[in-house]
Order: sequence, then C-alpha cells, then structure tokens
Amino acid sequence: MSFMVWTDDLATGIDIIDNQHRRIVDMINQLHDTAQGKEKEAIGNVIEELVDYTLSHFAFEESLMEEAGYQFLRPHKKVHELFVKRVSEYRMRFNAGEDIADELHSLLSRWLFNHIKSDDAAYVSAVKSQMQTVTQNKQAGGWLSKAVKRFFK
Repeated sequence: MSFMVWTDDLATGIDIIDNQHRRIVDMINQLHDTAQGKEKEAIGNVIEELVDYTLSHFAFEESLMEEAGYQFLRPHKKVHELFVKRVSEYRMRFNAGEDIADELHSLLSRWLFNHIKSDDAAYVSAVKSQMQTVTQNKQAGGWLSKAVKRFFK
C-alpha cells in the first residue's frame, strides 16, 4: 500500500506539472516500499532515480516560470536549491553507509506536499497565462515540446 496519496487539492491545473508531481509521489512511495526490504542497492537506485527526476522537474518548472516572466522566480529557485542541498546531504549519508531511507522518505513526503500547495500554487496563474499564449502561437509552441524533451528525455 502506498504511503503517500495524490489528492485533487495538489493539482496545479497544469497537466505536465501535475504528471511530474504524481511521478515524484510514486517514486517516494517506491522508496518507502523498497526501504521495507532493506536492500541497500535497491534503495540506492530509488534514491538516485528520485533525485535525478526531481532535479529535472525543478529545471523544467523553473524554465516555465522564466518563460512566463514569473516575478518570484529567484526566490522559488532558491527554495529548490536549498532542497537539493538538503537531499544531497542525505544522498552522501546513504553513500557513507547510513540507513537514511525512512528519514528521507519523511522529509520528501512533508516537503513535496507543502511545496506544491504553497510555492508552486503561487506561479500557476503566470505559467497558465504564458502556456495559453504559447499554444495560440504555433511557432512558440515548439518551445514547450523542446523543453519537455530537454528535461525528460
């Protein structure tokens, strides 16, 4: 059974972002399930995949905000940077032999939902407005397709 459950109140209304957030939730649940087996290699693989995907998600999200001219991009990026630093510390501890899976799972669970409901909710209107413009302009529409390919090959 999954530890985290996606609920409609987490949706931003931006399908591509919501799908990425759901994928992160799935990975966090996978970390929970894998940690129960205590197989270090499997836990390490989930941690690496989760960190890599989250970094790609952040970069993609930031590119959407930048394209939209979101006024609070810099503080949002700072929140992402601080989170990446914190998770990188967990990764280092894991690589040094510490059992951090439960602790990391707890952090990720709390942080993700709080981040979506507050920080991400703040940029939604700016990004949605920009995406409407992009889809109305076929030439600019290529930007979104290229950005998805660049961050999520």
